[in-house]
Amino acid sequence: MTYKDKLAGIRSQMEKDQVEAYIIPSADPHISEYVPDRYKCIAFTSGFTGSAGTLVITHDFAGLWTDARYFVQAEEQLQDSGFQLVKLQAQATPEYIAWLTGRLNEGATVAFDANLISIQLAELLETELSFAGIKISSDKDYLSPVWENRPGLPSETAYLLSDTITGKTVSSKLEEVKAALSKYRTHYHLISSLDDIAWLFNIRGSDVKCNPVVLAFALLKPEGTSLYIDETKLSAQEKNQLSECGVELEPYGGVSNALASIPAGSSILVDPKRNCFALYQQIPQSVKVVFDTNPSTNFKALKNATEIANTRRTMIRDGVALTRFFKWLDENIGRSRLTEISVAERLYQFRAEQEDFVGESFDTIAGYKEHGALPHYKATPQSDVELKADGLFLLDSGGQYKSGTTDITRVVSLGNITDEEKIDYTLVLKGMIEGSTARFPKGSKGYQIDAITRKPLWDHARNYGHGTGHGVGYFLNVHEGPQIFNPSNWPVEIEPGMITSVEPGIYRPFKYGIRIENLVLTVVDEISEFGEFYTFETLTLFVIDTAPVKKDLLQPHHIEWLNNYNEEVVAKLGPLLDEEELRWLKEKAKAI
Repeated sequence: MTYKDKLAGIRSQMEKDQVEAYIIPSADPHISEYVPDRYKCIAFTSGFTGSAGTLVITHDFAGLWTDARYFVQAEEQLQDSGFQLVKLQAQATPEYIAWLTGRLNEGATVAFDANLISIQLAELLETELSFAGIKISSDKDYLSPVWENRPGLPSETAYLLSDTITGKTVSSKLEEVKAALSKYRTHYHLISSLDDIAWLFNIRGSDVKCNPVVLAFALLKPEGTSLYIDETKLSAQEKNQLSECGVELEPYGGVSNALASIPAGSSILVDPKRNCFALYQQIPQSVKVVFDTNPSTNFKALKNATEIANTRRTMIRDGVALTRFFKWLDENIGRSRLTEISVAERLYQFRAEQEDFVGESFDTIAGYKEHGALPHYKATPQSDVELKADGLFLLDSGGQYKSGTTDITRVVSLGNITDEEKIDYTLVLKGMIEGSTARFPKGSKGYQIDAITRKPLWDHARNYGHGTGHGVGYFLNVHEGPQIFNPSNWPVEIEPGMITSVEPGIYRPFKYGIRIENLVLTVVDEISEFGEFYTFETLTLFVIDTAPVKKDLLQPHHIEWLNNYNEEVVAKLGPLLDEEELRWLKEKAKAI
């Protein structure tokens, strides 16, 4: 079927049910950012493969609402699909709701599949649309009837991590979460988010590409804890380990009946952003529902001493792989045919040689020249271009290791770069240094770090359309909450133990893109009469290219930081490099 055929099939069902608009979000029943193949609904329906977006279909219009990271990609992928790009003004906001209220008549019906929409979004839809006299229908799955050979649920095995890797036992984590439940005065707690489940039960898997998670639900109860999972994913020994921690295994699909069976007069804690509306509908009305963030989300964000120590070691291994890769690139550019896809594959090979490597933490973004201007670009056989000894090359990549997760972006000069490129590169570097060295009082939020990082760019009337930083998991999702550095007034405080990216950028469409990214750990800096102050420890270890730097745009403290950082990279990676590799690294790390 073509995309237009699929669209016609959906509209035919809408007409039969007298539905005027149908919403398809990018999600699964766990409200994941990255989803198993079975739930890649937007890609199936429209051809758009980005990780953030919403399709809205009416009888005379079909649109994809997505943000600035994907504008160029969406324009290309939606051609001849029957869908049009609708550009979001603000990232991660359901602006299509206002569009629907202005488009539909009173008495119209808007439908969606409650398994794919969060409680928070479903209630917002119901509230906002009701003001315009528009009804919702939450039980419509219009995709399955037109999705031939739809992929099934993944069946890969899962495994438990040892305490030497996690730093905390399953029992201690369960006690920590249940102690938090007592503060809410709730008897039950539903967890659907896969990274929370992975953290809480020290379990990992490969059910979602690049994210080492396993499909499961969890229900914490007064008399114990149930983990709803395909039992065949675990060995008999691992089942016994969980049983000894008071964890009872139940079939994956059994969570709905369990929720429906909660006794009247009970109470349950539910995260409205990370549980689907369909499960919420199973909870009896006689049960009090308390909405708040999963306690495990906050606990997971504060890395313990073992996780931090392992992450530091992981950054060294990752830095060694990157050193070998960029040395190889340096020696082969202009001498043999290298393309965006082939260099990404070569980088994977270098990482795979490292101890405890499991896989990539996301699809590598290897963008040469104008492709670097696409923040979430992924080369395809159709877009793949050859790298030459000319222009800028952006590489955003990361690895999943059993001892941590990495995410790093570097831009290197392949030759003959312009003065404009040098200015933009230096301003991005300056912003990254400002963000990475910020000192801030306890209680500060992500938008404050975001502004500090952007100021060097703002001073030159430049900006970027994505956030400055995201939380990063520990051998878990590369995008992890609750903290984020972006312009929104997000209420989460930046606390010691959080690992976050700092990644400002400048993008000039059809010319080039620049982004420089390190991961940083929040640490206590100083306690004075004015309170407690925090700063960041840079974790990422790989040299920052100084060839494109315009030194006159930097102040002495920027130059000092850059020289010290590159010197530290040499000192920490050097013992694991051979003589030739170390010589190359020292040359790249020369002080300016």
